[in-house]
Amino acid sequence: MASLNVPSQVPPVAEDCEKLRKAFVGWGTDEACVISILAHRNAMQRSLIRQTYAETFGEDLLKSLADELSGDFERAVLLWILNPAERDALLANEAIKKGSAGHCILMEIACTRSSHHLFLVREDYHIRFKRSLVEDVAHHTSGEFRKILVPFLMAHRYEGPEVNMELATSEAKIIHEKITENAYSHEELIRILTTRSKAQLSATFNSYNDLYGSTINKNLKADPKDKYLAFLRGAIKCLSYPEKYFEKVLRLSMKGFGTDEESLTRVVVTRAEVDMENIKEEYHRRNNVSLENDIKGDTSGDYQRMLLALIGNKSV
Repeated sequence: MASLNVPSQVPPVAEDCEKLRKAFVGWGTDEACVISILAHRNAMQRSLIRQTYAETFGEDLLKSLADELSGDFERAVLLWILNPAERDALLANEAIKKGSAGHCILMEIACTRSSHHLFLVREDYHIRFKRSLVEDVAHHTSGEFRKILVPFLMAHRYEGPEVNMELATSEAKIIHEKITENAYSHEELIRILTTRSKAQLSATFNSYNDLYGSTINKNLKADPKDKYLAFLRGAIKCLSYPEKYFEKVLRLSMKGFGTDEESLTRVVVTRAEVDMENIKEEYHRRNNVSLENDIKGDTSGDYQRMLLALIGNKSV
């Protein structure tokens, strides 16, 4: 369930554009105005604002925002303005440039988005960067990560609720066999994870638990320091319980000294219109404190206000 708060009566798009333009005029920027408008419009409304702003003032709203804002607040707003496929194409490109540090971001995109959305991401990536997302990933990764990331990003899963329990049982046995053999990148294991529907995978994971009295992720902790096994555990969480995966990313982004603003921004911006309410519930259950409270403790200023608005704080 989304956390984004959109007014029941949204002003005309021309009015939003005029207010944004005024927010950029003169000394300083009216950041509160930017937040009050952009943090309370859905993807379609933001796209229309961007289109109308360009037609009215002859400048891309992204450029105006980049000229007026700065720091983490600027990044949050600019990512938010992009439509979801554009945003994921950009995030994927940044992740590829990070090398091994970006593998989990690519997996996150591949495993928590629909097949149709992934198609749009690949299409936008091609338009934006004049290259193929899949080819770029294949070129910049190697070994077992390449072997699984490429089919993850090319996945065209069935999106319906139908489940074959007989298949779930047989594939749970295959997964167990490969884990027992330490064959974590075996083609059969990869085939199951990258082609089956999420409903079918959920049934398979439950069958695994029933058959062997343990979760797959628990059995994938043979070597806690193994990065590929950590990657697999993250993928299984994304495919079955994305709210648990994103809760952990958020928790780790604010744990200890300093804040990982990049991860915090990415999760809040990409999940605000999807399942942020579920993530907030999981965060509170896991940490005995609200996500809002931790964001207030780890961030400040306009960046904080933007994040709080996106997670549903009605006072912003």
